[in-house]
Amino acid sequence: MRNPNTITLGLLTLGAVLLLSPAAFAVDTIISKDAPDLTSTRAKIKAKDFAGAIAELTPLLATHQHADVYNLLGFSLRKSGDMKQAATFYAKALDFDPVHKGALEYQGEMYVELGQIDKAKANLAKLVNLCPSGCEEREDLEKAIAGIAPAKTN
Repeated sequence: MRNPNTITLGLLTLGAVLLLSPAAFAVDTIISKDAPDLTSTRAKIKAKDFAGAIAELTPLLATHQHADVYNLLGFSLRKSGDMKQAATFYAKALDFDPVHKGALEYQGEMYVELGQIDKAKANLAKLVNLCPSGCEEREDLEKAIAGIAPAKTN
């Protein structure tokens, strides 16, 4: 049986963390706590049906302000050739979650495609800090900067 004092202390600590987090001070930033089910969208992206992924993601913008939605929309737009809109959605994903590894990787890959290697390397530096022992996103961006196409599509 759990000690009621421990539970109360845990809830108070959680409340303090939430109140003191930077997101609590952002007046116009509404972040969805729960990501929508993106299984179908990820399947479309894996099948390279970027138009289908965009069609699924676009209506979610009205109901889910979530970094995963923005990141996957940015990825799908980039793969469809719309770099300007992709850049907008990657930036939005990182506004909501500045340490979103997927958005850092994909935005970095976009920078490589645009020849903006310094910006790609800045994203890589962030991933190195987030993944000092390595992670898939870091490895894929390293390969993109080195001119090696990443193996994954999502």
